Amino acid sequence: MREATMEERRSVPRTRTLKSGKILVQAHTSLIDCTVRNLTPKGALLLVPSLAGVPENFELILESKRTHHQCRVAWRGENRVGVEFI
Repeated sequence: MREATMEERRSVPRTRTLKSGKILVQAHTSLIDCTVRNLTPKGALLLVPSLAGVPENFELILESKRTHHQCRVAWRGENRVGVEFI
């Protein structure tokens, strides 16, 4: 039996990480805590407690580096959000 393999569609491989982040929404009036699980210069995988309230576009704040990224949701999973930096 052949094993199913997923095709890699990213143009840049992501680096595994475990960083704290914040999703900044609603014109900077609301924050959602998240965990950044992998990261590239082009995007990231975020773990969130709930997908409720995570908009299609938002600002991601990486607390360790104090950097900000404008993001667009590329896909959503159970408690995961794949984002593209814009």
